[in-house]
Amino acid sequence: MNTMYAKASRLSVIDLNQIFSYRYSVFVERLKWTLPNARAGLEVDQFDHDSTCHVCLRDAGAIVGYARLLPTTEPYLLSEVFPELMDEAVIPRSPAVWEISRVSSVDLRSPSERGRQAELAGLQAVLRAAVQCALEHDVRSLVSVSPVAIERILSRLGVNVRRASPTMQLHGHSVVALWLELDAMTKNAFGITFAGVEAA
Repeated sequence: MNTMYAKASRLSVIDLNQIFSYRYSVFVERLKWTLPNARAGLEVDQFDHDSTCHVCLRDAGAIVGYARLLPTTEPYLLSEVFPELMDEAVIPRSPAVWEISRVSSVDLRSPSERGRQAELAGLQAVLRAAVQCALEHDVRSLVSVSPVAIERILSRLGVNVRRASPTMQLHGHSVVALWLELDAMTKNAFGITFAGVEAA
């Protein structure tokens, strides 16, 4: 297994197509999300631009985990698509706050549906890399629109996570806006000793 994270501007067209194909397979084909911009086997939306950071977990060249990081100083999923989740709270817009979305640790090579379920270890590896990437860009908090199940997993991992909104129904799941504080508690949960740790 190896982990890679980089801004889109530094990735090749081949890398980006592999990412968008993986996202299509996971979120459109497997999870049946209705994503209007998904077509021709690629899941790309208006938030995929040069400033987007892509986090990938690979095994023998195949993507087996992924997360997307977006600066909140530009339009992002929560601010543009789900602002009602924040109710009367201020929508985050700060260089110290990024959004994490499209999180998955599904290995599409698995022959069985059970084997394709997100493994906790894989999810932990993807989230660890996402936190590392964010810290290296001087980010102090992540915000996310996530299923309630992810909130429970983050709490179980020991991440400093708290709700920023009440729950709502999305794609048949209960979702909530979350704050992930990239503090000592969260670093400890992922075994990160300082912000500049290299991905492994």
